[in-house]
Amino acid sequence: MRTTLDLPEELIFKAMETTKIKTKTKVIIIALEQLIKRSKISKIKKYKGKIDLDIDLDKIRGR
Repeated sequence: MRTTLDLPEELIFKAMETTKIKTKTKVIIIALEQLIKRSKISKIKKYKGKIDLDIDLDKIRGR
């Protein structure tokens, strides 16, 4: 999909330099993927300590 965006050039070039990615498109794609990934991780972290998994690790590991 083609989209016209008004992005700060300095920010794009800094991201390209930092990540060693050669195209603006790839930088934007990676940034969007990372944003989605962080959002999913943040939602998962809300469950920390709230789910009781009755798992016996010693039994699973064959000890």
